[in-house]
Amino acid sequence: MTAEFAVVVPAVVLVLAMGLSAVQVGLTQLRATDAAADAARSLGRGDDAGTAAGRVARVLPGATMTSGVEGDLVCVRVDAVGGSGLAGVVPVSASSCAMGGGR
Repeated sequence: MTAEFAVVVPAVVLVLAMGLSAVQVGLTQLRATDAAADAARSLGRGDDAGTAAGRVARVLPGATMTSGVEGDLVCVRVDAVGGSGLAGVVPVSASSCAMGGGR
């Protein structure tokens, strides 16, 4: 094994780990967006907050949900971490709104 190879291998492993972490954060962001939209629609239909939180937990375990009313809209924000490993330090959040009152 040459010295150059011994230097390149850890660098390649690090770049690969960073790339996979970025993909994991992106996928978690998509799941957070889906969870927020699902919870907002649920609250908009008149379901209780526990049902909406259950939908969020099913799509993105470990995420937290906050909701509020803005005029005729019911809005939900979902907060989570980007994943595990290197991605575990990246915060991810998504918001979505739906018409309230079962309309």
